[in-house]
Amino acid sequence: MAAAKFRDIDDLPKIPANYTALTPLWFLDRAAAVHPTRKSLIHGSREYTWRQTYERCRRLASALADRSIGPGSTVAIIAPNTPAIYEAHFGVPMCGAVLNAVNIRLNAPTIAFLLGHSQSAVIMVDQEFFTLAEESLRLMEEKAGSSFKRPLLIVIGDHTCPPESLNRALSKGVIEYEDFLGTGDPNYQWETPADEWQSIALGYTSGTTASPKGVVLHHRGAYLMALSNPLIWGMQEGSVYLWTLPMFHCNGWCFTWALAALSGTNICLRQVTAKEVYTSIAKYKVTHFCAAPVVLNTIVNAPQEDTILPLPHTVHVMTAGAAPPPSVLFSMNQKGFRVTHTYGLSETYGPSTVAAWKPEWDSLPPETQAKLNARQGVRYIGMEQLDVIDTETGKPVPADGKTAGEIVFRGNVVMKGYLKNPEANKETFAGGWFHSGDIAVKHPDNYIEIKDRSKDIIISGGENISSVEVENVVYHHPAVLEASVVARPDERWQESPCAFVTLKSGYEKQDQNKMAQDIMKFCREKLPSYWVPKSVVFGPLPKTATGKIQKHVLRAKAKELGPVPRSRL
Repeated sequence: MAAAKFRDIDDLPKIPANYTALTPLWFLDRAAAVHPTRKSLIHGSREYTWRQTYERCRRLASALADRSIGPGSTVAIIAPNTPAIYEAHFGVPMCGAVLNAVNIRLNAPTIAFLLGHSQSAVIMVDQEFFTLAEESLRLMEEKAGSSFKRPLLIVIGDHTCPPESLNRALSKGVIEYEDFLGTGDPNYQWETPADEWQSIALGYTSGTTASPKGVVLHHRGAYLMALSNPLIWGMQEGSVYLWTLPMFHCNGWCFTWALAALSGTNICLRQVTAKEVYTSIAKYKVTHFCAAPVVLNTIVNAPQEDTILPLPHTVHVMTAGAAPPPSVLFSMNQKGFRVTHTYGLSETYGPSTVAAWKPEWDSLPPETQAKLNARQGVRYIGMEQLDVIDTETGKPVPADGKTAGEIVFRGNVVMKGYLKNPEANKETFAGGWFHSGDIAVKHPDNYIEIKDRSKDIIISGGENISSVEVENVVYHHPAVLEASVVARPDERWQESPCAFVTLKSGYEKQDQNKMAQDIMKFCREKLPSYWVPKSVVFGPLPKTATGKIQKHVLRAKAKELGPVPRSRL
């Protein structure tokens, strides 16, 4: 029997009066209308109101549109947490273009790949990273030859930086960001995207120049995540948010747009230190900030002279990027911070699960509370479905806290897909789910807990490092016969790459310390600095009967070595 054709109770149509595409851009319009004189953003001695931020974002959109940048265009920005990168999150999509916020820790070859793959028509770069952008463009031109079309290059001056790098850029005829804004119209009539499925942002996952994947996000997902975050966290209208989390990280987990929805105040930190965090809390009455566990560890272990304790008020902290040790959560709580633990990926707009606190936990011992809060938790409000499935059968694992499976997602805050990568999309969306690659168990209360990471991703300071990509580089060293890279505990970054190496015949008797330094130097020339192994261990690699390297054995050995000590320099 054929399925009956669906018929609603009415035949009322979608019209402009009752339907519009969801986009977080309207949050800025509202903030400027409701709280025009409230501080929107503070960066050192520079302050803006919501009216001013709205005008600046419209100027940016207008200036880009005047240069034929619009739907179908990509605009890259290479910058730390400064006003310009916040404004780009609104100004770029206001002209219909897609924002590509680039990780400032990447090296020139990787950035050259990202800019080329995304076909970025404009590059806005902070003065400190201008030479990095120049080198990236040189590599792109070298590869493309006569067909190279140079993107529009804009340098962003920052009053908190020495002027030399800015002057150098300006001497080459590059337009300065403020001058560029000056060419735009503060009353520019931006348009809502024709379709909420339209792309708003592009961000790249871990990888070297051969394999980073471009995660494409749409206006609808950004809108929903920007509202889910405050609801999950209980953020109030007018919250004061400290930018310790890089805005280039999953668009600041969508808090860039969420702060406009709340008409809150953004406090920018160009460089994050424990002292700056404590000082900002006291000076600006910071209510919220996000940070990877490595930053929390820095805060709880800060020397007394860098702290302001007891805290003048309760400060709410959201952490993700790696599973926070219960001991760190316990210490943060003891100091007056209230930590909300979340988990997510670039492909899910940032956090997409939360260790939602339950009132019945209040009476438990603090150590038990910390253990419960260290779990990845339950799905976000904006995420429709979450499960842990058997990797062989695709069926949900029992909620017994023991049976491991892969975390999968389905919903409106899952990416559109990877840019120009149909094979990866086919794999990651197999069976109608987004496959995270993370291995977890599901507890009887339905809270999930990660037990391992598939594909051996190393998380350093909240950022992903592909062990396979590092291995590929180590293998190219002339003395290396075999190599395997795993995560080793790190006092500063929580994890860092540790390379286990078998040397070729004729190299075994050389000074191992010098050889280790030579391998690290070799990697430093080909990888982002934080990807370079911080330790190298020599000897035969453990293998299965079929010749497969036993990484679980190496991970245990790396753990036995203890954490890489924090530099005393």
